[in-house]
Amino acid sequence: MAPMTQTAPSRRSQAERRDESQRGLLRAAAEVIAGQGVGAATFEAIGSRAGYSRGLATQRFGSKQGLIEALIADLHERQNALLAAIEIDALPGLDAVLRYVDLFLHDLNLEGEARAYFMLLASAVADLSSLRAAFADSHERVRILLKAMVARGQAEGNIRAEVDPDAAALMVGSLLLGLSMQCLVDPAMDVDPIRRTSLATLKLSFGAPPR
Repeated sequence: MAPMTQTAPSRRSQAERRDESQRGLLRAAAEVIAGQGVGAATFEAIGSRAGYSRGLATQRFGSKQGLIEALIADLHERQNALLAAIEIDALPGLDAVLRYVDLFLHDLNLEGEARAYFMLLASAVADLSSLRAAFADSHERVRILLKAMVARGQAEGNIRAEVDPDAAALMVGSLLLGLSMQCLVDPAMDVDPIRRTSLATLKLSFGAPPR
């Protein structure tokens, strides 16, 4: 029998190493913010928690706004991957809206980057910070996504024609935002009955009557 040979592990590319360090820094930033508050999120603390230097954290993000934008981009990338996995674009418009809300509320535990996101949002609003613009851009992306779902449902006939797609998108987004902030105030809140009530209310409010 031929002797077993061990294949040398392939060396990671520079892009892979950069991606790994970026993810590590974002994870560390989220942990610092979620555990110690926004004020504790210095680049020195983030770099130390991630096992890197302060200089690398500064190099990756440049400023607190750069850090926030990176956290937001990472959350959107993961959300887009999740929505693609369930093929939400193939669902009827009303089902897509309900599925989006259901997914959001089903996993509303606000841990990691998600908790850090809403803590940073609350801080930016309270301080009238210029960082609010980054969150406004993020919420606009969600509004556009939900508006497209509503408009699709109206074209298909499963969402009532008199529903204003833009107002509906803002209302759904505000519902999810409000519940997320409430989870920060009351982490022990039982989301499940709220999730079921929200879905039933949206279905009743948006759904077109049977033809």
